[in-house]
Amino acid sequence: MARRTSILEAAARVIARSGVRGLRVEEVAAEAGVSTSLLYYHFKDRTGLLRATLEFINDRAERYTTARDEHAEPLTPREELSQTLLLELQDIAEVRENSTAWGELRASAIFDEVLREDLARAAVVWDQEVAALLGQVEPMAPAAALAAAGERLTALLEGLSMRWLSGGLRITHARALMEGAIDAELARLRQK
Repeated sequence: MARRTSILEAAARVIARSGVRGLRVEEVAAEAGVSTSLLYYHFKDRTGLLRATLEFINDRAERYTTARDEHAEPLTPREELSQTLLLELQDIAEVRENSTAWGELRASAIFDEVLREDLARAAVVWDQEVAALLGQVEPMAPAAALAAAGERLTALLEGLSMRWLSGGLRITHARALMEGAIDAELARLRQK
């Protein structure tokens, strides 16, 4: 399993650096320090590698957005919501790489129907997770309103992340905009 993980880490780095369209299986194998045949053994083909890398990126994001210090005080639902979203805007290598690779995968999905379907499913799961967090803060809000708010927040987060990564926003400003959006969505939910 460690070999498979190192290949997926290498694939995420290559996608973040070169994009999906420029992805060569040989480059990923070289980055991971494995043979191309081992890569094909684990992933069958380039599409299998891309699908597994998308899943890896999502799992890694879930780990860094839900990691909690076991000795810290429990978070309120509002704090958990903010922390989960704002941890996607951290100036650390893992987050930059994950966000860049996600953006590259999303851009390539325009031309790749299989990848488009996988990304759509991943986005729905992310939207639902954020909607559930919103529901913990505003438990009386209607499910449809929570779902719409979750979708707006995740879409905004993706846009803010891309602007930050491409130099269009300072990270502090992106985080402040995200906090403002969370406040606005919660206020809107209280009015429902």
